Amino acid sequence: MKNIFKYLKGYRSIFLMAVLSIVIATVMQLATPILIKYAIDSIIGDEPAGNLQFLMDAFGKNLMSVVWMVIGIGLIRGVFLFLKGYLSNYAAEHIAENIKNNLYRQIQYMSYESHTKKETGDMIQRCTSDVETIRKFLGVQIVDLGRIIFMILLSVVIMMRLNLKLTIYAIALIPVLFAFSYIFFTKVQKRFKKSDEAESVLTTVLQENLSGVRVVRAFGREKYEIDKFEKVNTEYCKVTYRLIEVLAVFWSSSDLLTLIQSGIVLVVGSTMVISGEISIGTMVAFITYESMLLWPVKQSGRMLSELGKTTVSITRVEEILNEAVEEDQPHEVEAQVLGHIQFENVSFSYPDGKVALQNISFDLPMGQTLGILGSTGSGKSTLVHLLQRLYEYEGSIKIDGIELKTIKKQWIRQKIGLILQEPYLYAKTLKENIGIIRNDFKDQDIYMAAQTASIHENILTFREGYETVIGEKGVSLSGGQKQRIAISRTIIDPDKRILIFDDSLSAVDTETDMRIRRALNERNKEITTMIISHRISTLSEADIIIVLDDGKIIQKGTHRQLVEDEGLYRRIWDLQKMVS
Repeated sequence: MKNIFKYLKGYRSIFLMAVLSIVIATVMQLATPILIKYAIDSIIGDEPAGNLQFLMDAFGKNLMSVVWMVIGIGLIRGVFLFLKGYLSNYAAEHIAENIKNNLYRQIQYMSYESHTKKETGDMIQRCTSDVETIRKFLGVQIVDLGRIIFMILLSVVIMMRLNLKLTIYAIALIPVLFAFSYIFFTKVQKRFKKSDEAESVLTTVLQENLSGVRVVRAFGREKYEIDKFEKVNTEYCKVTYRLIEVLAVFWSSSDLLTLIQSGIVLVVGSTMVISGEISIGTMVAFITYESMLLWPVKQSGRMLSELGKTTVSITRVEEILNEAVEEDQPHEVEAQVLGHIQFENVSFSYPDGKVALQNISFDLPMGQTLGILGSTGSGKSTLVHLLQRLYEYEGSIKIDGIELKTIKKQWIRQKIGLILQEPYLYAKTLKENIGIIRNDFKDQDIYMAAQTASIHENILTFREGYETVIGEKGVSLSGGQKQRIAISRTIIDPDKRILIFDDSLSAVDTETDMRIRRALNERNKEITTMIISHRISTLSEADIIIVLDDGKIIQKGTHRQLVEDEGLYRRIWDLQKMVS
């Protein structure tokens, strides 16, 4: 409840007005049985009107006056019920909007390490279904809490004033209903959590299938994917059905207790009417108040179940909001970045203890190119991730003589262009994808970047040219075309002083690879470049080449030096010459 009220910040006055509206509507609802009692006992019958004598004096002794009063009360109640719904849902929608904005903002600034531990489907679930659960609770249940409390208290007070003895019988089973609701709440919360987690797994499978649709088609894995989805869907169905079973037991049991309680009032009340202890109007009013009293008691069970579900959703949302975010430290600066890179005894281990890099040292002057060769898992990608401060490291990394740890993360990333082997492209036009970094790029800038990446001629062959809309993740393009679009998107930014090609030329042929590298050298000779590749021809023109194995540098030098020495570089070079 503490977290729930935290979300109400800024909208508490609106919720207070919504609660006040529901209180007024409840008072109007509770006034109706009194008028019915008055009509039966004092208008149809001959009993004194008592406290309602003023109504007889004002409107006369006739049923139509009561009818019009009941209609008027109904209209007033309807107006305040509308206000309650409007105000509570207005506040709930804006709170949900704020939560989603906060979640999205948090996701943007979460550490890279945190993202690697999260499943995309689960994150989507928390940002959509869980937020929707919170919204529904705030929009409906939390305001009804005031209605329930007020209706129970006022109903009991009115019933006690009508007849204390019958009131005792009327509330006999209510403590049992409350206790039953509480026990149910403790049981159902675990079931809600399991159902939510099962739905999250289902969402993850669906998201992965849609993202990897090309792989599914290429390997004919449709049957396997269908079986996998049916398996997790069946598990979700089982878990949710167990939840429904618990809910069914609660509602049927509470309905039974409610009917027993109503039966007690009916039997005892009828006996008292026959004996003359109460009037028929009092009996009718009591039955009406009993139904009004039992509704909020039953509703409290529903509210507790919704509270259980909302508690699970809030916990899942808070887990994201409480994740550590990347923040600039007071000692970090926006240093001038020209491109001189120095690694001195740099080591790095992942949180699980796996050593990725050990004592890496090299010096790459501004404007030169570093080639990196190594087997899968040798630490190539980890090395360039350290340069972007995606992980913290041991040792020293300096950019133009300034320690990397003292440079702001966002600042250094703006100066480094990273092109991945599998780049992410958006379902927009080719022109929008190339110029997505900023909105002020001119068409000529986009064309020049595309020419440098050797994709301009390909784009002109498309029916819509640069206005061609590509599918999500560039599904309508070939692997080489996607890589070249990603290169264009990176090199168009004049702020990039360091370019990193993380095996991002692997899908293009050797001739295109050479044209791209030469075009980049001619475009700006002051940009420092790092190229990760398994293709020796791509690395051959680099000023410095390092060979990684098991996180260590086992060879370092120029292409000519390395092919003359016995080692991994020469063996790969010989193999690739044989294949070519």
